[in-house]
Amino acid sequence: MFVDELTALLGKRVSIATIVREQHSRGESWHPPGLPDVVCYPRTTAEVSEILKISARHGLPVVPFGAGSSIEGQVHAIHGGISLDMTAMNAILRVSTEDLDATVEAGVTRKQLNAKINPRGVAFFVDPGADATMGGMASTRASGTTSIRYGTMRENVLGLTAVLADGQIMHTGSRARKSAAAYDLTHLLIGAEGTLGVITELTVKLHPLPEAVCAAVCPFATLEGAVRTVIETIQLGVPVARVELLDEAALDAVNRRSHTAYATLPTLFFEFHGVSEQHVQDHAAIVRTLAEEHGAHSFEWATRLDDREKLWQARHDAYYAALALRPGARGWTTDVCVPISQLADCILQAKRDHQHAPFPLPLVGHVGDGNFHLMYVLDPASESELAAAQQLSTQLVQRALAMGGTCTGEHGVGTGKLAHLEAEHGLNALNAMRAIKHALDPDNRMNPGKTIALCKTPGKE
Repeated sequence: MFVDELTALLGKRVSIATIVREQHSRGESWHPPGLPDVVCYPRTTAEVSEILKISARHGLPVVPFGAGSSIEGQVHAIHGGISLDMTAMNAILRVSTEDLDATVEAGVTRKQLNAKINPRGVAFFVDPGADATMGGMASTRASGTTSIRYGTMRENVLGLTAVLADGQIMHTGSRARKSAAAYDLTHLLIGAEGTLGVITELTVKLHPLPEAVCAAVCPFATLEGAVRTVIETIQLGVPVARVELLDEAALDAVNRRSHTAYATLPTLFFEFHGVSEQHVQDHAAIVRTLAEEHGAHSFEWATRLDDREKLWQARHDAYYAALALRPGARGWTTDVCVPISQLADCILQAKRDHQHAPFPLPLVGHVGDGNFHLMYVLDPASESELAAAQQLSTQLVQRALAMGGTCTGEHGVGTGKLAHLEAEHGLNALNAMRAIKHALDPDNRMNPGKTIALCKTPGKE
């Protein structure tokens, strides 16, 4: 039996306990859970390889699991099989401050990495909010609050070690900052959500810590004024490090949870990084002028580290603050992204479409790169609310696609966005993706039912 083979390999790092399997049956989303048959905790790439070989012999699906913070159903074992918990692979293998790169195992979290490297004057800046694992962030092509300046996981991963469906170990990329050597397998795996292989190690870019940092909170009379400020800031090339939008509903939820006292108005949170205080202040002054022209009520500085940390923690808590509006609720979080010139129209039309929604829906967004979220705070037992959410979400995606955008700016596809892929990419591109999937995973065992819809499911024709 496969459990006996896995136990012989891993010993007590195999569990079939119901409570452990339930813990690995879902992430943070509203999507129905999927219970794995067994949970494994590998410690090495070699062990992952052997697990994949066992799964191949028995036709078992394999679903990689990191921090469990994904919100499109990526970690749900919807066809059972093995939940591969990568959190025991949490070693920081190498750090080079001279080359500004590091190699880490997939279970290392971003906060763990920064705790190690920040005293050396460098940082890993991709910040999705949750303390996600590096492997999970690569698998979902994560981004977040700092991506406007430092890029997403796509721009910050140089190379990978991954295990393919048959157990083969593959190394991609290098430590060089560019290469023209054959297919770019590194970026094929980034965003594949574990459907092509299991990422076990990553080599990532680091960045110097800025000499000067300041943040500001800027409430506006109107949502349009806030968004227009962002658009003009980007068009003028002002190098902001973060610019986040929260509408009045989001600010109210944040105030309740984080015990803050922000004005319940559409608000921008800014952060500026620079080589000197004067450099930072000059950039902030440009943005302040733009904000005032668009109806800003104030431009409140946060220069001390404690104040900045409190500000960004409040922003990161927005999702959980929204859920706290309805105890027992689940979150359905949209994440469309559009060209920056279309951002104001997309947000304002979305707000009009959603004004009669039967549930709370605070709006937040990494608006510097055209990405925003409406957070539907749902009663998971209400079929009418789920149906309304589906209709509104589809309408929002269709508008974003019509504006030249995408159905998912950062959360990934999982099971939640499958229905929109053909409209975004076209049938020919989708068939090319299916061909890649079939070539690397002909039995469709690697996180089946996610990212790319296939006819074949594990153990079925």
